Amino acid sequence: MSGFELLRNTEAINELLARYGVKFGIYKNGVFNEQLFPFDPIPRVIPKKDFAYLEKGLIQRVDALNLFIDDIYTDKRIISDGVIPEEFIYNSPGYLKQCEGIVPRLRVHSHISGIDLVEGKDDNWYILEDNLHVPSGASYPMIARDLCRRASPATFRTNHIIDNRNYAVMLREMMDSVNTGGLNVILTPGRYNAAYFEHSFLAEQTGSVLAGGSELTVENGVLYFIGFDGRKEKVGALYRRISDDFLDPLTFNEESLIGIPHVFEAYMKGNVSIINAPGNGVADDKGIYYFVPRMIKYYLGEDAILSNAPTYLPFYKEDMDYVLAHFDDLVLKDVAEAGGYGVFFGNKLSKEQKEDFIALLKAEPRRFIAQEVIDFKDIEIQEGNELVPRKADLRAFVLSGRDTKVWPSGLTRFSRKADSFIVNSSQGGGFKDTWVLSL
Repeated sequence: MSGFELLRNTEAINELLARYGVKFGIYKNGVFNEQLFPFDPIPRVIPKKDFAYLEKGLIQRVDALNLFIDDIYTDKRIISDGVIPEEFIYNSPGYLKQCEGIVPRLRVHSHISGIDLVEGKDDNWYILEDNLHVPSGASYPMIARDLCRRASPATFRTNHIIDNRNYAVMLREMMDSVNTGGLNVILTPGRYNAAYFEHSFLAEQTGSVLAGGSELTVENGVLYFIGFDGRKEKVGALYRRISDDFLDPLTFNEESLIGIPHVFEAYMKGNVSIINAPGNGVADDKGIYYFVPRMIKYYLGEDAILSNAPTYLPFYKEDMDYVLAHFDDLVLKDVAEAGGYGVFFGNKLSKEQKEDFIALLKAEPRRFIAQEVIDFKDIEIQEGNELVPRKADLRAFVLSGRDTKVWPSGLTRFSRKADSFIVNSSQGGGFKDTWVLSL
């Protein structure tokens, strides 16, 4: 596979990414730090047949998750039929009672789903997480592909690679499908947000307005964008890049300075679509992840195509017994954490840490899940003049509007540390392009 020019131009490509502001910001302990999101030029390659399998499984999963969220805030059939215990819904930090009874346009709640997968050494793909709240990352492979095409046009002429630059078109079509009449707007909390580059990039690529909360106002239940000249234009679709808690200070966190007062009222009245819908966090909960295969069977009458990683809920006695008996072989995750935080490998804990953790696990069994450690494939990265193996995952992007589509690309993240399973950008990971082959 031709690609030597990509390897030779790695440094130049990363310099251009830095110049374009392709960075990942972290705001921690009151301090904002920006860091480069290192790019590795050796792509992850997914054969056409493998992607067709992934595509079918991802569409199935996201369709079931959308049906689940819609059900939870309306009829609650999945609870009354005993498929999921109500404790896992109402005790979830992502469940919002304010969303009860709200039916969004097309009954779509998760318009943009980021599904994290790994490929095991057994050649099977496993779902690690469902990100349905405010998933990020699509912009990085988009701009990287563009720079790689410039650096080595021959690579993309001689290999049958699906062009991934259609994500902006897919995103715009989805936004238009739920637009209630008016502008498409991307709501950003500003440049100190970790993914601000992506907010501005996607606004430019989709022809949407990039706006902060102070540039938007609600009057008589209608959301408006205020232009530089003071003129107001109705907003029909709001792609928010802030969490539920900060979206509307009059409905959620009253101390929020980055949200829009009364925007939830406009949403309730059906005057604006919010992408993704408030309340989706109930399905982001890692405890709920355990039940997704049951959801697929319940709502679609089908067996899950893509498997979860083998997962145990200490909430159930039999699972707690298994976790305690196999503690050193498992990875434990706090259901409310994200970004690689709240992850504990049983065999990495000291005796004292293990005793403390088990005591906490017994006291708060709903707070944690335990998973078998998937021995997922290493992929090569360039380190200096050498190629070395590193763990990597794949974030697939699934867009739901009038129908559900999978972007034929994705964000491949890799660990820069040997033998580390943590690939998140906030934990120092890098990223690759993902080539889906057309032949």
